[in-house]
Amino acid sequence: MISAHPDARSRWRYSVADSLQEALAGADFVVISILPGTFDEMESDVHLPERVGVFQSVGDTVGAGGFMRAMRTIPMFTEFATAIRDYAPKAWVINYTNPMTLCIRALYEAYPGIRAFGCCHEVFGTQKLLCAMIRDKLGEEARRQDLYTTVTGINHFTWLTQASFRGVDLFPLYRDFADEYWETGYMDGKDDNWMNSYFSCAQRVKFDLFRRYGFIAAAGDRHLAEFLPPWYLKDEATAHQWKFTLTPVSWRKEDLKRRLERSDRLASGEEKISLKPSGEEGHLLIKALLGLGDLVSNVNIPNAGQIPNLPRGAVVETNALFGFDRIQPVSAGEMPANILPLVARHVYNQENTLRAALRCDRKLGFSTFMNDPQLGAVSLSDGQKLFDDMLENQRKYLPEAWFK
Repeated sequence: MISAHPDARSRWRYSVADSLQEALAGADFVVISILPGTFDEMESDVHLPERVGVFQSVGDTVGAGGFMRAMRTIPMFTEFATAIRDYAPKAWVINYTNPMTLCIRALYEAYPGIRAFGCCHEVFGTQKLLCAMIRDKLGEEARRQDLYTTVTGINHFTWLTQASFRGVDLFPLYRDFADEYWETGYMDGKDDNWMNSYFSCAQRVKFDLFRRYGFIAAAGDRHLAEFLPPWYLKDEATAHQWKFTLTPVSWRKEDLKRRLERSDRLASGEEKISLKPSGEEGHLLIKALLGLGDLVSNVNIPNAGQIPNLPRGAVVETNALFGFDRIQPVSAGEMPANILPLVARHVYNQENTLRAALRCDRKLGFSTFMNDPQLGAVSLSDGQKLFDDMLENQRKYLPEAWFK
């Protein structure tokens, strides 16, 4: 139906495969976009830690929820990488699944020769915020593609260390912007109100981090808050003070029902398909890799020196140049000293998370689980009980070695 749409630019044939071998054989590009497990497991990820006073706005990247999601995701991605090695070893692999960093890291760990990268739109949102600032403060219209930004960090905890528009340094402007809206928050239009959406925020966390560290945190506030001690996420009331919300998994379950019902309406023709851009850049990256024009975009790939003071091989998020059959990381320079400890803690935790998952190592897993800033106020006995219960809640997705 999409290919037959009069606005479609190209015609595609679609097929469903019964095995990874059938799906991958001869593939030039592989796109991975899955939910690891079901929303029942995610409900445990997000809400079980609340019994020890740990609240999560997303729960899919770091913290107790991100750790447990990684435990069931890493074995899946190890299997994907092995199949890609066997059936499509030269394919470009694009991942959209979270926890993004560990998904990419697991692919390279299982198949070092893989050509994989991870795409995330969180930086785009911050670039759009800068465009709104330019309109608000300079009275000029700008697209995010018109900005020059230096991106550094890890997925969902990225930072801009430079930003300019038409040769103008945006940092002094952003400093005034953050000071002006730090208390009230900034929302660009009525549809962007954080009170009406589980996915919007008023940028107060971003502004506060800039005022304290001097660099632009470049992800949504819901994600940023989870990488830090419970400054912004002590409980739901604290999150609301900072003008963002927690996304309950019950809402995700209801939303899934609504989307499946919409799929039925689309398939039956009761609802007409309309084609509109999603805001993602995956198709543009594919075009660039095919030699149809170079493109610079933020991407998650192993650190080959683009952030010199983070470990080589760890997956980081920086800009990269996409061209014919190649990805060339763009150097972000050394991460500033004052934000380095915030980011490096998670880099090392993620490396240990990978090892714990691959070895089914409860001792390493628990120490890594408790080393997350979100769990800093949790007692060791409460943490151990939480760790054991959360593992048990996803037993059917874990190797049996976890339970021997």
